[in-house]
Amino acid sequence: MVQPPHAPSATPSGEADAAAPTLLCFSHLRWAFVFQRPQHLIMRFARTRRTWFWEEPRRIEGLAEARLDRQTCAETGVTILTPELPAEADPTRETDMLKALLDALVATASGPLIRWYYTPMMLPFSAHVAADCVVYDCMDELANFDHAPPELLPLEERLIAQADLVFTGGYSLYEAKRDRHPAVHPFPSSVDAAHFAKARAPGAEPADQAAIPGPRLGFYGVIDERMDLALLDAVAAARPDWSLVIIGPVVKISEADLPRRPNIHYLGGKSYAALPDYLRGWDVALMPFAINAATRFISPTKTPEYLAAGRPVVSTPITDVVRHYGALEAVEIADTADAFVAACAASLARAADPGGAWRAAVADSLATLSWDRSFAAMEALIAEATARGAHVQPIVSPTAGGAPAPRHYDVMVVGAGFAGAVMAERLARESGKRVLVVDRRPHIAGNAFDHEDEAGILIHQYGPHIFHTNSAEIFDYLSRFTEWRPYAHRVLADVNGLLVPMPINRTTLNRLYGLDLDSDEAAAAFLASRAEPVEVVRSSADVVISAVGRELYETFFQGYTRKQWGMDPSELDKSVTARVPTRTNCDDRYFTDQYQAMPAKGFTHMFARMLDHPNIDLLLGVDYAEAREAYPHDHLVFTGPIDEYFGYRFGKLPYRSLRFQHETVDREWVQEVAVINHPAPDTPYTRVTEYKHLTGQSAPRSSITYEYPSAEGDPYYPIPRAENQALFKRYEALALAQADVTFVGRLATYRYYNMDQVVGQALAAHRRLAARWAAAGEARVRPAAVTAPAAAAGPAGKIEADGPLRASAA
Repeated sequence: MVQPPHAPSATPSGEADAAAPTLLCFSHLRWAFVFQRPQHLIMRFARTRRTWFWEEPRRIEGLAEARLDRQTCAETGVTILTPELPAEADPTRETDMLKALLDALVATASGPLIRWYYTPMMLPFSAHVAADCVVYDCMDELANFDHAPPELLPLEERLIAQADLVFTGGYSLYEAKRDRHPAVHPFPSSVDAAHFAKARAPGAEPADQAAIPGPRLGFYGVIDERMDLALLDAVAAARPDWSLVIIGPVVKISEADLPRRPNIHYLGGKSYAALPDYLRGWDVALMPFAINAATRFISPTKTPEYLAAGRPVVSTPITDVVRHYGALEAVEIADTADAFVAACAASLARAADPGGAWRAAVADSLATLSWDRSFAAMEALIAEATARGAHVQPIVSPTAGGAPAPRHYDVMVVGAGFAGAVMAERLARESGKRVLVVDRRPHIAGNAFDHEDEAGILIHQYGPHIFHTNSAEIFDYLSRFTEWRPYAHRVLADVNGLLVPMPINRTTLNRLYGLDLDSDEAAAAFLASRAEPVEVVRSSADVVISAVGRELYETFFQGYTRKQWGMDPSELDKSVTARVPTRTNCDDRYFTDQYQAMPAKGFTHMFARMLDHPNIDLLLGVDYAEAREAYPHDHLVFTGPIDEYFGYRFGKLPYRSLRFQHETVDREWVQEVAVINHPAPDTPYTRVTEYKHLTGQSAPRSSITYEYPSAEGDPYYPIPRAENQALFKRYEALALAQADVTFVGRLATYRYYNMDQVVGQALAAHRRLAARWAAAGEARVRPAAVTAPAAAAGPAGKIEADGPLRASAA
């Protein structure tokens, strides 16, 4: 594919108003160069929002100062932005000049903004731009191309760390990237089938192709280091009776290197609109790609386009072509020159059969493939990612308009959830440190974030959070920042329409089996009669089966656990189901802790008060990897995923994620308790929460949330398996060697903690850090400890971490 169907118009065609949503695309490919993935997708986004397409800069002789050339494609509405820089300007100032042009542009828009990248090379001048969503659409492994700049890979690491979503141009590329980000989604090359189907209908012959004798075998696309020129020459030499038609610009290689034979015809670049006319005159379509680093991960857009045009395809063994199209009779794969020639001959014979069955198979393979489908799926993912952070609750931002340049901070805290907020509060208030809290989400409170929805109900954006603890120290500490609403949590389980208390108690047994057990002893005897003793309790299944037997295990635990964790309880550590007790009394409270309550005005309000200190600044919606470089600090407290901190060096630590479906219903009440579990395996969600039970609010409508476990998305639950702990230990060893970093929290220590345990761990981590500073006389900060395992309350309620792992002095 070469030039787009519509050249930019110098006259803008009525952009949307300033408050309209904006997509700002940073591309290494010019809009008017080739028409491929960026153009297909960005023009579709332009249907629903203002779309800016930022190109590589041009150097202009005699230009006095940098300027931004703006042209709007009248047909698509995409605004093409080309920075123009003085040719004589110092190259080291290029980033500053581009940043100034970009800031002036962004200042004209006040609505929601998406930053969309095709190249990491544009990150240095754009990373500071606040965005509701950052997308990296990785269409190629650019680092493998000839003359790739050495800074590309480090910049890609930064971009992936900052991105909310990573899309890939094929499955091979997806497999290469999927362990580097929690939300990587494959979107292989697609096709506008209707456009290329024009090649199957009669039409005019392009003048520059009309005189070329047949049979014709053609290729269109960029001619660069990815083309196997030797193969092209060998085919032409072996079959001088075939005409090879090559369409496209020559890039990064010399035209002198192109094979020259009477039967090779280079026609130059053609418009996207004209491609079906050229394809109509071809008998076979070619993909003579070299097998090298530059083609290792490609998913050529031309494959489905050739097929949609009704042309058989001959390709070298490109992985994604073999994977997705190699089984089609219409696609021949050849790895040597002789095999390629033979494949072309077979394809010519196939093309001569107008009623061949291969045509129907091609139609079936393309039936669900379209750029419209890819666009719709991408837009849905963006909407979901944007919605997760739609409620911004900033307290203080050092980057607010008119604020002075950031001061030096004593400590940067990564994460504004329980671990980060407690650490920040203690460091600021108790240790007198100047603290910057950074969170990639645009709100505080982490997964405990709550807010009023459209019905005025205080809902929990990331699923229900119920506070409970046996530690007086933890409860008293949090009481400094909130008043409490007494609340005892109760859960029912839906067993074939029958609602019974969960955890299992005497009432559960009586309702489920129609019994009349009237004492703890009777209930204990009933359970003992069903229990199946396990010699060595190793797994979650063993815990339950040995206590209550297989029937109750299958009714309440097996299906729920399979949904929640994506694996059978027999594959999980015993700690998972050990968290849920079995009772012989009629106590139907989910928790039996001494302190059970909900923050009277919600968790977010409690966090706001915790972080309301003159020594604390908050930077929201910003990835710490960017902030870490921009804001000097002596010590780092990291509460994010430990594997992410180390760039997934040993691979990703496995987590389970969740997807939440929030609904408001026109009923005063929906269910009789806050949470109903759904253990049945054929019910896709695990539980439904009704928030008014938690908040005590009175309203004519009610708000509920369905909870769907997921393998993809934000990391919520570390998966407790021995091999996962072994992988964590490798990261823990790296952490121990980190000077001036403290790892705290569920994600940083890969532990399945409750909220109170995280608070306790953070309090203990601060005490150790303060003691270390005191021992050093504040002269320097020693390397941090990885606080593990769970902080536990001793008999006197004193919080200490069991067996802290300490690094030696740096």
